[in-house]
Amino acid sequence: MGDARMRTPEVSDGAAVWSLLSEAGLDRNSPYAYLLVCTDFAETSLIAEDDQGPVGAVAAYRPPTRPEAVFVWQVGVADRGRGQGLARRMLHEVLALPANKDVRELTATVTPDNEASLRLFRGLARDLGVECREKPRFLAEHFPSEAGTHEPEHELAIGPLPSESP
Repeated sequence: MGDARMRTPEVSDGAAVWSLLSEAGLDRNSPYAYLLVCTDFAETSLIAEDDQGPVGAVAAYRPPTRPEAVFVWQVGVADRGRGQGLARRMLHEVLALPANKDVRELTATVTPDNEASLRLFRGLARDLGVECREKPRFLAEHFPSEAGTHEPEHELAIGPLPSESP
């Protein structure tokens, strides 16, 4: 997917991002949440497009309590873009966004059995030559029982990231 174009999202991308991430098998969140990603968190998020439209997306934000970090909430790639390194390329592009230029750490949460995501984030850490630390963040009992069984989520912290060169 070397021909995918990267850009930050706009409000008009909200429905497409919701569809893409839902079809990619990620947690189906409210369409409203993706409108917020495409507006309030647009400067820290990313869309990858090819000639057929959106092929990948990263929903990310700078946590107010950890301004030195960018938290990657979701990464998704459409079937036609899988197996080509697009997800990792998008993460590199997220770190290169002007709004993220000063981050010292990229964080995400991943269930312990999500091998694809673990490989993705550990591979990013290897690319950057930094550590990928893992610790429990949300226990299974933190999730509502009405939502069904949910595995715990471990936080991955990648960094410290190299400083931007002057």
